Amino acid sequence: MSLAVYLNVVVAGVLTGLVYGLMALGLSVIFGVVRIVNFAHGEMMSIAMYIAVVLFAAFHLDPLVMLVPIAAVMFVFGYVLQAGLINPFITRPEHSQFLLVVALALIIVNTLLIIFGPDAQTIQTSYAYDSFQLGPVIVDASKAYAAAAAIVVTVALFAFFRFTLFGKAIRACADNYTGALVIGLDVKRLYALTFGIGAACVGAAGTMMSLITDVTPMLGPAYTLLAFVIVITGGLGSMPGALVGGVLIGLTEAIAGLLFTPSAKTMFSFAILVLVLLLRPQGILGKRTA
Repeated sequence: MSLAVYLNVVVAGVLTGLVYGLMALGLSVIFGVVRIVNFAHGEMMSIAMYIAVVLFAAFHLDPLVMLVPIAAVMFVFGYVLQAGLINPFITRPEHSQFLLVVALALIIVNTLLIIFGPDAQTIQTSYAYDSFQLGPVIVDASKAYAAAAAIVVTVALFAFFRFTLFGKAIRACADNYTGALVIGLDVKRLYALTFGIGAACVGAAGTMMSLITDVTPMLGPAYTLLAFVIVITGGLGSMPGALVGGVLIGLTEAIAGLLFTPSAKTMFSFAILVLVLLLRPQGILGKRTA
């Protein structure tokens, strides 16, 4: 195979990896602040994907146009879910939290199966088969738009945590829970806000992912597992690590699909995870705990 083939595959893998990174960023934000492992993360992404599918089928609304509205809907969903259901479990044993979120994931998957059935659904936009020629590299337009949107959302999220009062308050809760209570921060409200932000991230990622893959209810568990691979590889709780892990896993999947078979890409993603756990257990950008 020529060098151009490898370049095309690498570019496609990086573009997909940026969307993966946004998906994993939501999981990392939730764990980094709320300290609960969201085992329904991929299932929440499936909800966003199906919202995009329904809006496109009914009103021909482009997912790029609906990115912000769908992210807003998922923010409200995450906020209400945290405030009404998950928050009472924050102080309970971890196995209770695990059972709660897994039950929620099963409910989401089976509800989507009942409503939409098991068949795959796609979004065929006007640019679905368009591409850009950059020298020897041919860039798929849908992946390019999805990756660009993921970058914009990621930059906005980093700016929110860095420059806004709410962002600084959330970071304070993550750094020192007791100290946040002492200075009078409404930790429960900030936890709900954080969960909503994580849900909005996965909503934006799901909207973009609907441009580049078929949508089925069973994508949820697969993306939950993929999100965990990414955040553990990049460093659990590290926002930059989620992005690095997403690009690395996207690149690994693309190259494995080229050199072997597409069905082998998951095996190589887990191989990367095993290597990282052996050589750097805290993840690529994670901090070593004392």
